[in-house]
Amino acid sequence: MNVEITRLPSGLTVVTESMPHLESVALGVWIKSGSRNETTEEHGIAHLLEHMAFKGTARRSARDIAEEIEDVGGELNAATSTETTSYYARVLKDHVPLAVDILADILTESAFDEEELRREKHVILQEIGAANDTPDDVVFDKFSEVAYRDQTIGRAILGTPERVKSFTPEQIRGYLSRNYTTDRMFVVAAGAVDHQTFCKQVEERFAGLPTSPSAPPVFDAARYIGGDIREERDLMDTQVLLGFEGKAYHMRDFYCSQILANILGGGMSSRLFQEVREHRGLCYSVYAFHWGFSDTGIFGIHAATGADDLPKLIPVIIDELHKSADTIHQVEIDRARAQIRAQLLMGQESPAARAGQIARQMMLYGRSIPNEEMMERLAGITTERLTDLAGRLFIDTVPTLSAVGPIEKLAPMSDIAAALSSPVVKAKAAG
Repeated sequence: MNVEITRLPSGLTVVTESMPHLESVALGVWIKSGSRNETTEEHGIAHLLEHMAFKGTARRSARDIAEEIEDVGGELNAATSTETTSYYARVLKDHVPLAVDILADILTESAFDEEELRREKHVILQEIGAANDTPDDVVFDKFSEVAYRDQTIGRAILGTPERVKSFTPEQIRGYLSRNYTTDRMFVVAAGAVDHQTFCKQVEERFAGLPTSPSAPPVFDAARYIGGDIREERDLMDTQVLLGFEGKAYHMRDFYCSQILANILGGGMSSRLFQEVREHRGLCYSVYAFHWGFSDTGIFGIHAATGADDLPKLIPVIIDELHKSADTIHQVEIDRARAQIRAQLLMGQESPAARAGQIARQMMLYGRSIPNEEMMERLAGITTERLTDLAGRLFIDTVPTLSAVGPIEKLAPMSDIAAALSSPVVKAKAAG
């Protein structure tokens, strides 16, 4: 890797990776702030701000922003997540100064015009409606809602229609001034870029960023609670998500959890895919995942199946979870490591993927992590560590279940929890 890092006098961190064989550059601004940094009254404002940043500045109209980047064949976009927000572009190497100028303009000089805000609220209301019409989106939102009840981390990123309608330009500016500060922002570029030249461009154009927040950022510690949430809908399939509290990014078992998720449901050769789909034909799609946050995590299994197969699906999934706490084979670990390594290396062939990866590492660990170090962490994972982790994750813990669709044949949560308990607990209950 040829990663260079500079912390500007303002506190803004600039990171580049030179890929001189390319003709393009992927660049962006990543902010260590997302929906989790909202107050109760601000639910949905992080996502609204991301939209409004493109709706005009002191120097450019919304149309100017779109036309200027596309006139040179470039792309501009943004994304809001639970703990981060990003604004990014991809352009040919000669147009990096323009991309830097536009990104700086929308982040330091946004107008937040009342009429543009009114229109964009309507757009987001349609986005919320579309998400509510998508069962596999709904099942995840409901899962987070019950796993982290009454907490910002458990709320839907898009917000609610009532709250979105209520936002004012002053509220947006308040959230921005509290969270979009140089100590929480990283400007990253990957591709045909010169580090020193890029640093000078960023320092000049981002001088208007505040160096300290107007008020302390909001961030409440996560409390995993778990539970059961179901919504009856007239659908062909039932979307089911069964999950448990996972591991935060900085925890020792984080990478072990990634390997375990891959073994259980990371591809066509995974245990769940082979048993649930290939052997039993109970569903079209089934997979496992592990999401890490700064202080908690989620380990989940998602599947969709018809109402008649629903009573068979959950017991099979639970049986595979129990088996993972008993036996993991070395060949499975080797396969999972090979898949993760391939994903890591293939992703580095894309400057956009590489810029995003570097930005995430900077926000989480304060540095870029070499590939060799990543593989060393994975190399230390043994069969014993994996079975021990599976036992701690899945057996005698508090599960979370979310289901959307025809749910009348889905077992009650008490039965599911009992099935997840250890043989010792089951024997005591029977006695």
